[in-house]
Amino acid sequence: MDYSIESTPLEKLQCDCLVVGVYQNAQLSPSATALDVCTQGLLSEIVQRGDMGGKLGDILFLNAIPNSAIKRILLVGLGENKPLSNKHYLKALAATAANLKKPYIKTVAVSLAECAVLDADWQWKVRQIAETFGDAVYQYTHTKSDKETESKLEQVIITVPEMAKDLANAGLQQGKAIGEGVALAKWLADLPGNICTPSFLAEQATLLSGKHDKLDISILEEADMAQLGMGSLLSVTRGSRQPAKLICLHFHGGEKNAKPIVLVGKGLTFDAGGISLKPGLGMDEMKYDMCGGAAVIGTVQAAAQMDLPLNIIGLIPASENMPDGDANKPGDIWTSMSGKTIEILNTDAEGRLILCDTLTYAEQFNPDVVIDLATLTGACLVALGRIPSGLLGNDDALCNDLIAASETANDSIWRLPLWEEYQELLKSNFADMANIGGKDAGTITAACFLARFAENFRWAHLDIAGTAWRSGSQKGATGRPVPLLSQYLIDRSNAL
Repeated sequence: MDYSIESTPLEKLQCDCLVVGVYQNAQLSPSATALDVCTQGLLSEIVQRGDMGGKLGDILFLNAIPNSAIKRILLVGLGENKPLSNKHYLKALAATAANLKKPYIKTVAVSLAECAVLDADWQWKVRQIAETFGDAVYQYTHTKSDKETESKLEQVIITVPEMAKDLANAGLQQGKAIGEGVALAKWLADLPGNICTPSFLAEQATLLSGKHDKLDISILEEADMAQLGMGSLLSVTRGSRQPAKLICLHFHGGEKNAKPIVLVGKGLTFDAGGISLKPGLGMDEMKYDMCGGAAVIGTVQAAAQMDLPLNIIGLIPASENMPDGDANKPGDIWTSMSGKTIEILNTDAEGRLILCDTLTYAEQFNPDVVIDLATLTGACLVALGRIPSGLLGNDDALCNDLIAASETANDSIWRLPLWEEYQELLKSNFADMANIGGKDAGTITAACFLARFAENFRWAHLDIAGTAWRSGSQKGATGRPVPLLSQYLIDRSNAL
């Protein structure tokens, strides 16, 4: 989809639909006021008679504009006539985008960046328009014979005053990059497990690296991992006929000797649970167990498109977890790359087994910080629902930076404790640790397990089990936490 920034008066733009805001108590936004003049008072008449109350997220679509060259107008409710919160602004944008999925609308002009939003400038507001529209028009068609999509939208024109064009263009660049990163993560995650295998994921990362001069890739095969002593990671892939891959993306945007930011994404392209087999109901959604890896690829793409002045490394351990005669068994003990031994009490707690060796592997890069993201525990969904992702870590400054980024990006996270007392739950009579800690505090004990392999660097863990995809009639990947990670990287760039 194409985006552009325009300062031309709204009514002079050539498009299929104009979008303007309306506040409660029959108050028109500046752009709506200008359109009201052009339409001989049509908009004020509509709001005065109560057809459009202006409640936040309300929509009124005008398909016929008498005595006017304007084709259509979409009125969007903005609530009280005062600065909106970030979430209320995004709610208005989401309602707008959702109501423009009509086959006869290919170009639209949006004036909503003029809305006053608390602690937000033109750059942020324009960026959110691009992200929201990009998210709304995404539709998975890869494995459908009918490629028709609900939305035919091709162009979004964002109107801003002349003095705001520089900030608006900067916001548009960010919004497009993040939106396309989200779309890539969603597409990879929505693909079925028979297509999106570890090898396919590696191929897509390779294609991405070929599009950017500053982006390199290396891929470790199982023989390479065995030579490095990654017994924990390789134990997971034993039951699969698909070879595991450790995908290593390197973005060289910063100074040559600047320490990199390392992103580690769990890439379980299908998780049957192994010998500890999952229940059949809902197992199809275990194709989404690679959403962490997909989000790392999407975030690296966004960083490359924005050409951020950072060195970023994306590590994606990709594997399947399947039952087989050679698969991991409960009671097995494996030696990780770090030399620590792990007793497997549940083969369905496999994400931490591939992540721990990857965290050890990350040490060689002398990272500034390491952030891992994984659809790791159903316990996180129980604890936090589908609104925030779980956050745990060993560095307060890093965790606080991620929380601040989440608030700006509206990609919510909530920090959980990582207290030493929880480590007691991982004790094993036969190995250095067990891979599960019992029924209590499952999200925390999973992070405690990972923390044992992150002692030599600043580290944070994002559990995205509740936020990476939706179930039910709206089943599909969300692309989270690409917006959060992209904002964190933008913040790091701005701090240089």
